Amino acid sequence: MNYYVGIDVSLEASSLCVVDANGKIVREGKVASEPDALIAWLKGLKLELTRIGLEAGPLSQWLYAAMRQAGFAVELLETRHVCAALKTMPVKSDRNDARGIAQLMRLGWFRRCIASRWPRRRRAHC
Repeated sequence: MNYYVGIDVSLEASSLCVVDANGKIVREGKVASEPDALIAWLKGLKLELTRIGLEAGPLSQWLYAAMRQAGFAVELLETRHVCAALKTMPVKSDRNDARGIAQLMRLGWFRRCIASRWPRRRRAHC
C-alpha cells in the first residue's frame, strides 16, 4: 500500500501526519524540527512512503535537503498553493496543516518548489 506524509514545519517542533492511499490517517506525531529527528521518526514507521511533503519556508530547505539525502521521496511545496488549499479548514493548527499536506500529497494536488543548489543561496524558487 502507498503511504503519504505531510509535515508542518515550525521553529521548535514539526507536526507529521501519515495517510494511506484511501486517505485514512495511519499515524500522527510531533518531533523536533531537526533533520535527524524527522528522519528517525520516518524510518521508525517501517512503511513504504510514496511521497513526503513540506511547505516551503525558512527551515524547510534545510530539512528537505537532509531528507532527500536520506533517500526519501520528498517534495517542497509552493506556499501560496498550500495556503489556498488549506484555507477551507475550519480550525487552523499545526496538526490540521500536517493532515492537509498529507492529503495534498496523496491526491497530487500540489505545486513543487525548487530548492537552490548553491550553498550561499538557500531559498526556494516557486
